[in-house]
Amino acid sequence: MSEERTIQKMDKDFFKRTDAFISTANELAKTHDLGKVSASLLYAAARYNAFLVASSAKDKAEADRNKVEAIDYFVDQYRAMLMANMDDYINKFEDYL
Repeated sequence: MSEERTIQKMDKDFFKRTDAFISTANELAKTHDLGKVSASLLYAAARYNAFLVASSAKDKAEADRNKVEAIDYFVDQYRAMLMANMDDYINKFEDYL
């Protein structure tokens, strides 16, 4: 799915929530190493997504059955978002940095 089609499917508050997470990360980066803030943010996303999958299942067995499909989905989404954002930063390197 193209980035444009993905953005069209997002709800109107998607970027507000995204900006709130980035703002928190930027605040943490004032007193912590960028790499450590990034690692914490990645871990938080993984932890929250595991909670999402587990809480969406009717029982432990269903959560276990859904695990591989969910991991594939989240990894694919992350890869697409990271690629789009890396391209954006590379294309606008002088503007952003």
